[in-house]
Formats: sequence, C-alpha cells, structure tokens
Amino acid sequence: MYAALDIFRALGDPTRLRIIHLLRAMELAVGEIAQVVGQSQPRVSRHVRILAEAGLVERRKEGNWVFLRLNRARIVAPFLTLFDHLEPSDGEALWQAADLARLAAVRADRARAAEAYFAEHAEEWDAIRSLHVADADVEAAMTALLACEPIGHLLDIGTGTGRIIELFGEAAARVTALDRSPDMLRLARAKLPQEAGDKYALLLGDFLDLPLEPGSVDTVVLHQVLHYAQAPEMVIAQAARVTAPDGRVLIADFAAHEREELRTRDQHARLGFSNEQIEHWFADAGLALERVETLPGQQLTVQLWLGRRKSARVPLREERLTHKRMPA
Repeated sequence: MYAALDIFRALGDPTRLRIIHLLRAMELAVGEIAQVVGQSQPRVSRHVRILAEAGLVERRKEGNWVFLRLNRARIVAPFLTLFDHLEPSDGEALWQAADLARLAAVRADRARAAEAYFAEHAEEWDAIRSLHVADADVEAAMTALLACEPIGHLLDIGTGTGRIIELFGEAAARVTALDRSPDMLRLARAKLPQEAGDKYALLLGDFLDLPLEPGSVDTVVLHQVLHYAQAPEMVIAQAARVTAPDGRVLIADFAAHEREELRTRDQHARLGFSNEQIEHWFADAGLALERVETLPGQQLTVQLWLGRRKSARVPLREERLTHKRMPA
C-alpha cells in the first residue's frame, strides 16, 4: 500500500507525467529530457529523483551521462497500463504531440552524431572490410543460422555501432545491448526504432562481467568482438552463464590468420580462432557446438560458430562424451 501511495504522489505532477510519457517511447538521458520538456537540467534531475525513489524509473550512469528507463518491477506495470486507458484532454494531447515532435529532434541529433563518427572512422573500417567477405554475406549467414527458432531475449555483446540491433531487434521479444564504450552506445542508440519503448536496454559494461542474471537470455550474439578479448574463454563462459537452458550463443569472428598488423594497428588481441579452440571453450562453458559456417574472403575468413546451452536435464560429462564435433 505504501509503495502504491509513493507512486501516486510521484505521478501527481504534470512534468513527471510528461517524463513518463517520453520514457514509454524510448530510453533517454537526463539532458535529453530537459531539452524536450524545456526545463533546466537540475530541475529535471529533481523530478527524476522523485520518480526513481517511487520505483517508476531506473537510473543508469554511462560515462558522464545518466540514462533513464521505465522500471520493469511488477508493481509498476498496472500504473503504466493505466496510461493506455486514460483519454487525454485536448490540452494534454497537444503537449504530448509537441513533446514527441521534440523527441524526434533528439533522435535526429543522435543520428547526426552517428553519421559524423562514421565519416571520421570510415577509412579504418573500410581497410579491415576489404580483407574479408562482404558484411551483407556475413549478416545473411547469421540470419539463416538463427531463423529456425524464436530469438526471445537477445543479448548483443559488444554492440558497437548497433548493427545487430538493426538486424535482429524487430524479431526479438526483448533486446539487451552491451558495450564498454559510451561513444559506441550513443551510436547504437541512433539505430533504435522510432517507438523503441522499454523493449531495448543499452548497457555500459564489460564482456568479462555481464550485468545480467544467470539463464536470463535466450540468444547471445558476439559479432566481431571475441578477437578483442585477452581471455576469450572467459568471455564465452560469461555468455554461457547468462544463457537459458537450450538457449543459443552465436559467434561471428575471424578464422585463425597471420595478419599481424591487425594486432598492432587495430588492437586485436587474438588473430582469429580455430574450430578446435571454439569447440573446446564451448564445451568447458556448458555449450554444445551445433553449426560452423565458413565464409572465405580476400585475405581473411569469417567463421560463424553456433552453440547451444546444454540442458540441465542431461549430465554435462555425458553430453561431452557423446558430442560429435562439427566439420569446418
């Protein structure tokens, strides 16, 4: 009862209602909300604090920014459903429309920042892309591997520019994208659909310490990420930890190669991987290697490894003894 009273008190202010309305559309930084509602950032921060203390919103620090999203707690859901059943007055409908128009401007700002970043780094990325198969071919192969089952809750580890969000976000029931770079997360946000709502969560974090509960994810994707890891086996173990039984882990990365300049110029910690390495690390993490796809390029070969989290019903030792390695 006290929690419900706190929520009603928090909602008893027009600005805070506007903030809730905006966060239903997409995750936003405090400064972005201030821009939309036309108030100072300290004043908006005070409103946000009241909403957070009532449990309506969650705050997440990301570098120098603080991002907000609606709380997923069970007690909050009925209050959010209430918004769908209340018909706004003419005046309320006007400010809601005006807020959403300004929100579109915020989205456009994000897109412009992303385009500027891409333009600045285009030569670096083009140099690497020229060595391997076209991105479209890799994405088509990834899509084919994951198409036979529902995506469910998708975890995109090392989301980078957010391409995996674009590729699989619509089909997923829920998306969590993680990167350790605030700049990359800002780029990824520019890829979110117009009405992202609370389906998408973009988190600042490290692939060696995933901020998710065990077994909470259905599909994990690591797209051109593993070669940056000093300890790839630990990254795979973390991915397996958060994957539900019978869930899938898909890795897209380079096959083993000798392009040493990628280590020195582009900070690749590993020069690709062999099928034997991935299979061994999968087995140690409780994953069964189901499929391997090979996509030869000009000088680098891209490999796709699809693993499945072993069911708790089957003893790990028994599965490992009966598992048959997939050919390259």
